[in-house]
Amino acid sequence: MSPKSPTLHLLCGKAASGKSTLATTLACVDGAVVIAEDAWLNTLYSDQMSSISDYVRCATKLRKVMGPHVASLLNEGISVVLDFQANTIEARSWMRGILEQTKASHKLHVLCVSDEICIARLRARNAAGNHPFALTEEQFSQLSKHFILPTRDEGFDIIIHKTDDADR
Repeated sequence: MSPKSPTLHLLCGKAASGKSTLATTLACVDGAVVIAEDAWLNTLYSDQMSSISDYVRCATKLRKVMGPHVASLLNEGISVVLDFQANTIEARSWMRGILEQTKASHKLHVLCVSDEICIARLRARNAAGNHPFALTEEQFSQLSKHFILPTRDEGFDIIIHKTDDADR
């Protein structure tokens, strides 16, 4: 019996759409390691992040280190749930670059959640205070302007996760 091929799980969804929750579930099901952008950014750069442009700057630095690390885990046969946003063509291109350094399979999980639900979750998350970053609704709106759903032309194995309004 041959060992199971590692999988890179990627997550696409707006803020508060449930990416991190899905990441935890996928890790349990697949026996994968979760690498969470928010946790790393908070630990390394929390004192340097107060705007979206700060996020872009810090996330770029983090990706330079994480890309080779994720590739090495996959090459060692370890599945990874990359809890980084795959919400832009540029982000997905970076993730494609990781895959090209490996023979791992992949799944791009796309969370289709209405803005209304995301904002309600964002408000609850901010009120609970258990997330490292508290986004305002204005920041949610700014980030959402950059959100681009992936297309099959990008070459990813896309899995759609739909959430209806009944789960609020």
